[in-house]
Amino acid sequence: MDVARRNHPTIDDMRLLPIGQVINLSAEHLALLQEEARSRLDTAKRALDWIEGAIAMRYEQRAIGARAAAGKDTGTVRFMDGAVEIAADLPKKVEWDQRRLAALAEQIRAGGEDPEEYVEVSFKVAERAYAAWPERIRNAFEPARTVRTGKPTYRLTICTERELRDGGIAIPFTGGIG
Repeated sequence: MDVARRNHPTIDDMRLLPIGQVINLSAEHLALLQEEARSRLDTAKRALDWIEGAIAMRYEQRAIGARAAAGKDTGTVRFMDGAVEIAADLPKKVEWDQRRLAALAEQIRAGGEDPEEYVEVSFKVAERAYAAWPERIRNAFEPARTVRTGKPTYRLTICTERELRDGGIAIPFTGGIG
């Protein structure tokens, strides 16, 4: 039966209907479709969380090892599991103690320098700038700095045989969990 002829199109029909027909559905029907769409979205989000949790459990130790081998605590590392490349990202979240930064800004000002060369008005410090500072300045700011990590993410990409053969991709991992 043609979608346009049905009295009650389903949520699956929506992508096939012209917007004019959707607009003309009863308010009750639109409310039911909206509720169903939200329910499906919630179900899909829960499924995605479950799958991503399993992926994180499977690859967390490999990612930790890869970061250690690369000499870094955060950021993205890549490794293989069979024909699948795993890109494991652990974002860095730096927080600054606002009271200490304010006190440091006053010390810098009292020393005859412009504190705005080192800190933003909101007492945030750009991580790239911090890394480029002279060691004596970094050491003064270190007690005000806290580094946390964000939620790790894993992106799995199935590689073609050609990519595996020609791409110089890392040695495949074929083991189980871990």
